[in-house]
Amino acid sequence: MPLSRQESFRIQALQLIDAVLVGGCLWLGDATRDLLRDATDEYDMKWIFYITVPFTPLFLEFFGFYRRISQRSTGASITLILKALFLIGFIVGIMVIFAKMSDARRLSLALGALFIFCAMLLRDRALAGWLRHRRKSGKFGAERVIIAGKPSEIKSFLAEIDPEAISSWQIVSAFDLETHPAEDLYDLVKRESVGRVILAPKGVDFEKVGQAVEACELQGVEAWITASFISTQIARPVFDAIGNKPMLVLRSTPELSWELMCKEVIDRVAAAIMILLTLPLWLVAMVGIRMKSPGAPIFFGQMRAGRYGQPFKMWKFRTMVANAEEMLEQIKEQHGNEMDGPVFKLKDDPRVFPFGKWLRKLSIDELPQLINVFKGEMSLVGPRPLPLYEVEAFSEISHRRRLSVKPGITCEWQAGGRNKISNFEDWVEMDLKYIDNWSLWLDFQILMRTIPAVLFSKGAK
Repeated sequence: MPLSRQESFRIQALQLIDAVLVGGCLWLGDATRDLLRDATDEYDMKWIFYITVPFTPLFLEFFGFYRRISQRSTGASITLILKALFLIGFIVGIMVIFAKMSDARRLSLALGALFIFCAMLLRDRALAGWLRHRRKSGKFGAERVIIAGKPSEIKSFLAEIDPEAISSWQIVSAFDLETHPAEDLYDLVKRESVGRVILAPKGVDFEKVGQAVEACELQGVEAWITASFISTQIARPVFDAIGNKPMLVLRSTPELSWELMCKEVIDRVAAAIMILLTLPLWLVAMVGIRMKSPGAPIFFGQMRAGRYGQPFKMWKFRTMVANAEEMLEQIKEQHGNEMDGPVFKLKDDPRVFPFGKWLRKLSIDELPQLINVFKGEMSLVGPRPLPLYEVEAFSEISHRRRLSVKPGITCEWQAGGRNKISNFEDWVEMDLKYIDNWSLWLDFQILMRTIPAVLFSKGAK
């Protein structure tokens, strides 16, 4: 049965985790043996690690241990683990007998095998329980999905798909593509903040299918099609699978990969480290705001549009007077807007109090966004998140594609001369170029360019 990229990625991640667990269990078995026997004799058992650590996950995969996890009973899991351990034990026995690898200590091996069995079973049952809880709760950690097509085809599609393959979905709507215009699908995708649209277009006019793909493409949402190839201008067509169903995917965002997973890990670890390292600046900012603008909150929280337009509260150190948002329309009338388009930018905004200007000049006001990064709502590098009312004011539907990735603290616009850019179209063009060419190396380059932009006082307006 073919595996989807997401399923293959999940299996590889589990195999890596299990390899680490196996190595740890072997070491623990050996250490326990020394404690029980009060022995410290030296011997070389590296060859056992070389066999057991990589081959245990491979044998587990051979027996289907990483498939249909949430639907498998505890007894079935025990059987699969014992089969894999039997094969490993057989190979180790062959090495001891025929290759004369006599350094193996039987008590260490027995304890190691026992610990491996317990660790594999506990890890498997914990993951199975979590998956079942996620499916039962409906919304917990689930990917929001729309299925579009003729009602009969949608029903047939869901009936044929393995429940395990779609257990991580929250199907927010079954959209009738035959009787409703594609514009309604665009509004539905926008309103529900979905990450994927499944198209089952059999019996639907081909032109409507193309319009539905365009509605997804313009918002950076993946379109998965069970039919023939459809040419696109932005999205990259690739083949994938859901269960045993071959799918055509039109993707205009970075594909799921180890590189993308590394970005997630780096974001959270780096955010935690940077919060600790910059704590003195946090204290300076909090004391200064309290002294220079007493009676108002130290932090400013505003609802911004996250990935796929999902609202989240972004935090900054407050640099404006307490009623700054209420004054916005008045400021626009009196001073205008230095940025063309829906975004408001003003270099000498009168709402900013003097200490706030200093915080902005050094970008210290942005530090609380590290909390958003640590929580997974933002990334270190990505398109800057905009207030919800500015997103609603987008004049071009293609502008929403900048919402197809996590927003970031810094981006091409931040690092590449934000004080020189006054046209929102140019800003969006830079964001879309970043999305289309994303890599970890590009993120690193942007971060390195951001440092001198801050040091040389090219702060936010």
